[in-house]
Amino acid sequence: MVFASLEFLLLFLPAFMLVYALARPAGRNHVLLVGSWLFYGWLSPAFLLLHVLLTVLGWLGGLMLQRTAEGSRSRLRLLAGLITFNTLVLAWYKYANILAATFNELLTRHGAMSFEWQKVALPAGLSFIVLQIISYLVDVQRKVVPVERRFTHFATYLAMFGHSIAGPIIRYDWVRQELQQRYFNALNFALGSRRFMIGMSMKVLVADSLSPLVGVAFAQEDPSFVDAWIGCLAYSLQLFFDFAGYSAMAIGLGLMLGFHFPENFNRPYWARNIQDFWRRWHISLSSWLRDYLYIGLGGNRHGLWKTYRNLFLIMLIGGLWHGGDSWNYLLWGAAHGTALCIDRAWSRAGLPDLPAWLAHSVTLLFVCLAWTLFRAPDFATALQMYAGQFGLHGYALGDALAATLRPVHGLAAALGIACLLLPLLKPWAEQRFADHLVFRTVGALWPVLGFALSFALIASRETVPFLYFQF
Repeated sequence: MVFASLEFLLLFLPAFMLVYALARPAGRNHVLLVGSWLFYGWLSPAFLLLHVLLTVLGWLGGLMLQRTAEGSRSRLRLLAGLITFNTLVLAWYKYANILAATFNELLTRHGAMSFEWQKVALPAGLSFIVLQIISYLVDVQRKVVPVERRFTHFATYLAMFGHSIAGPIIRYDWVRQELQQRYFNALNFALGSRRFMIGMSMKVLVADSLSPLVGVAFAQEDPSFVDAWIGCLAYSLQLFFDFAGYSAMAIGLGLMLGFHFPENFNRPYWARNIQDFWRRWHISLSSWLRDYLYIGLGGNRHGLWKTYRNLFLIMLIGGLWHGGDSWNYLLWGAAHGTALCIDRAWSRAGLPDLPAWLAHSVTLLFVCLAWTLFRAPDFATALQMYAGQFGLHGYALGDALAATLRPVHGLAAALGIACLLLPLLKPWAEQRFADHLVFRTVGALWPVLGFALSFALIASRETVPFLYFQF
């Protein structure tokens, strides 16, 4: 069950919201916890058991840290053990399959027989839940937050179905007060519903419409220049509107329930450099990597080369966190780590800033080329796409993509580009048309119209999972 599905929109969400609204304020955490566990159980009963196990161990781990002498080696060893356990759980589900496949490949290359391997299914949202547990434990150790003694509060924090599947990565300190007291009222519900509808429109109207085109482009053996760039640019739009759409839906659901989650995207494709890109893209992850890895490794406090090392390592680890079915994610992280080091070296060397238009263009070009590596199912496919992007397979539109292209793909791409441009035009439009009734009416109603069209599309075709759903 995903947000953009009939069972969620017509069954789960209305039933849950009705029970939540009728519950007493003191009992709403219990409703949210049970509802979230039912949501995960609907996805997979086995994952629900794993989720509950990690929740119990994370909660007990925080209590044990609090009871261990502050500053002692025992406390540090306990924290390290808890972090290691959670990391190993994630690593098993992320990398068991690819390690087994790589080992089998090595065996067959040397003439040995491969062994049978039953693929391990990655539980939905596990990557985000593990990072939230680690951030809570580290914050308890640093005294950023007091240890949570009520299991239901901690379990509700981890289980909230609105954001735990694909982010934002919420830190306990951000919701601690609202877990104790929050306002469930008509204003928050209306604002949250609007945000949810905007996210749904981003996901269904743009991302899902481009999904078939991207699949065909990346499945070609020798994509032409046009094929490769259509696939790359379509995927860049698909990924942003899919992921940012989910974040908008999660933020909207949180607000409907009385929680205020932070923004996760801020016009990342308008970034001026790669460091600026990571301030705008998946903000909750980039800030997590900064606060819990980069600073922990020493940040920029121990000399120039260690600073570069730390920048490269956090992006390499970020790539590993994304990965699971391909080593491409590790290479993608290494590419971004290298870009961050080059960007910092350029600034420290006192070299002149690029003109704004050129800086934006270079950054966007690098990001899109890196997305090619991110999307390709394996390194060989990525190389074929890069060969196409540099014109090594010819330039004309290929037959497979020509047979796939439909007007709806052009409309989805145009809508996506328009949505990226509109924030730049908004101040000008508000200044000129703010008092016009038509302008205010369109501004108020377009999320409803977009949601209605999205609902019609969901009802007429198969559900398209979020790209970060089983992650």
